[in-house]
Amino acid sequence: MVHMQNLRKRTFNVLEIGEKGDRLSRTIDVLLICLISLNVLSVILETLPSLQNKYQSFFDSFEFLSVCIFSIEQFARAWSSVENSGKDYAHPFWGRLRYMFTPMALIDLIVILPFYLGMFLTVDLRFMRVLRLLRVFKLTRYSSSMSLLLQVLADEAKSIGAALFILFIMIILASSLIYLAEHEAQPEAFNSIPASMWWSVITMTSIGYGDVVPITAVGKILASVIGIISIGIVALPAGLLASGFSEALRQRRAHYEKLVDNVLKDGVISPIEAKELKDTQETLGLSKDEADLILTSGRNKQVEKEIEKVVTDLEKEMKIALNNECPHCGKPVDWRQEKRGQ
Repeated sequence: MVHMQNLRKRTFNVLEIGEKGDRLSRTIDVLLICLISLNVLSVILETLPSLQNKYQSFFDSFEFLSVCIFSIEQFARAWSSVENSGKDYAHPFWGRLRYMFTPMALIDLIVILPFYLGMFLTVDLRFMRVLRLLRVFKLTRYSSSMSLLLQVLADEAKSIGAALFILFIMIILASSLIYLAEHEAQPEAFNSIPASMWWSVITMTSIGYGDVVPITAVGKILASVIGIISIGIVALPAGLLASGFSEALRQRRAHYEKLVDNVLKDGVISPIEAKELKDTQETLGLSKDEADLILTSGRNKQVEKEIEKVVTDLEKEMKIALNNECPHCGKPVDWRQEKRGQ
């Protein structure tokens, strides 16, 4: 029982925590990254008719091997998820079930689901093979940039949702107005409001294919107004993402700066503290130059604090000497009488 628990904890540390100094964890991460990348490449190459006819058996064998490895990986992650002390996964059944409904676990399930459905169902599931491309999202486990993107999307979900809702309302409004203005003049192109949405989307995103254009005076005026208004509305989600990225990067730098300040309190960086700084730098996705700059700034702050303390002590001593105060109790003292008494 103890051996099984140690094995489960070791599995969790290797797959989920991924300690930087653990050679096995690093090796497995690299192998999984390579396998995921090869899977995405395989799905793309498989669509080429020349390669599909000649190497279909190879693609099928590689798909079977990949699904087996991904299935073992998912089982191992779910089995060891009860070792996660930071979340409510301790229960042997409900904890694992809760883990299976996390975003990354659902992606792991979706990318292997078409293969197993094809074994038990007789319907044609070839249209689901494109879901294998979702395996590229498995790389978010190993990319700090992708994890940053997911963090920004989660933090700005409400703001982005509100901006997309406003954009959706604008598309409906623009489609309705252009339908009323152009329906009689162009019944084929603007035969309904849903058909007019194609023109609205293309116009509001500034693509402008030119396949459908207004020809009436009212339609042209509406198109001009809609095009001008939509410039700011369509750019709003991009602005929110940019602001979210900036705030997330600021928070990561602040976290690293706080760690640097704690490490430099005694003025010495021990080997353990140096390793912690390096691991935190890699986890946060900070570049080496940026981390070195923060560390140098932290050291300068410590030097400034020490200089300020020395200056404060000197000023205090000078004040005491000038005011003839006792350095211990602060009361006035006649140094001449003290000297005569001695």
